[in-house]
Order: sequence, then C-alpha cells, then structure tokens
Amino acid sequence: MAESDLALLQERFEYLTERASADHPAVNCPADKLIELCTALRDEFEYDMLIDVTAIDWDAQSPRFTGVYHFLSTTKHEYLRVAADCTDDINPVLPSLCGLYAAADWHERETFDLMGIRYQDHPDLRRILMWDDYPYHPLRKEFPLAGIETPLPAADVAEQTGASLIAAPMMGGPFVSSGDGPMSQTEPRARDESWTENKQKPSD
Repeated sequence: MAESDLALLQERFEYLTERASADHPAVNCPADKLIELCTALRDEFEYDMLIDVTAIDWDAQSPRFTGVYHFLSTTKHEYLRVAADCTDDINPVLPSLCGLYAAADWHERETFDLMGIRYQDHPDLRRILMWDDYPYHPLRKEFPLAGIETPLPAADVAEQTGASLIAAPMMGGPFVSSGDGPMSQTEPRARDESWTENKQKPSD
C-alpha cells in the first residue's frame, strides 16, 4: 500500500492505528469497525482480494486473541494487513467478512477450527480440518505441541480396533530454532536427535 493510501485511511477512519510491520503496511482496527473498514477497502481502495485470515493467541495478555487479515489489490499490486482484537478472552468473536469476500468462508472456518474464534454471521461455521465434535483448538497456546489423546470420532471403529488418537512421541523434543537469518534456514530442529520411533529414548 502506498504511504498516501495509508495516510488517507488513517485520516478517514480515526479509529485506525498504524501497526508495526516488517514487510507490508498494517493497521489495527476495532472489531466493531471491521465491516465498515473492509467495505471501503474493497469498494474504494481497490483491495479486491482477501488473501488470508488467521489469528494470534497472545496467551497471558488481554486482549488474548487478535484476528489478522491480509488483503491484496490486484490492480495496484499492493498488500495491506489489518488486525482486530477480540474483546472477549474466553469466547472470542469477530464479524464475518463472508458478505464482502467469498474467500472468507473457508479462511474463517479454518481459524475457528484451529484457534476457536467464532465469526458472527458466517453462513456455515463448521470445523474444516478436525471433526465436528473435536473438543480442542490445536493452535491455541494451551494445546500441547505433542497433541492430546482423544477417542476416535467413529465409535464403531474405536470399538473394533481399541484404538484412539494418541499424543505424538515428540522424538528429540523440545524443538528449537536459532532464530537467526531467513525462516527457510531456521526451521525448528530437535534438540536431541539420539532417538526415533525405532530407537528408544536414552534413559537419564
């Protein structure tokens, strides 16, 4: 987004604040103003494509959850990031953008599924990766990296096999990254690579 566009947005929508960003221009928007802002982005500022909807779980701080939206103008070839805090830390809610961008449908379902944010007025807010009765949201900070043992969704399969979804063994964990350089070169690696699925973890 051109600096002039960002200035125009901030001048017109006084509730916007500039958000720190290492790449594209970004703004913070109150959740109750999100529809108003995004309507203007689409209809007046030529941000015709919603690229992504995701969220941040800040864990111990409040607001705990922040919805994050990435927009693209296919005519100006510019990106904009919009962030909106959920006002409720226990039952986070944001307005759905499905009425403005068709792409919001699956993006919002994914964020609901993995982070537990409900999107008000979404036409079909169902889980998209986990099964409907799955009791957890796997990208929340309290969800353990190894997962949680959970009964299989099909009771007949569980009864016949005696199986359940078990937590991953987390071989070699914890997983750490140097944090230096580009992300492509700092993928997390197991701190202890002396054991695998086929080789038992050494005793302490």
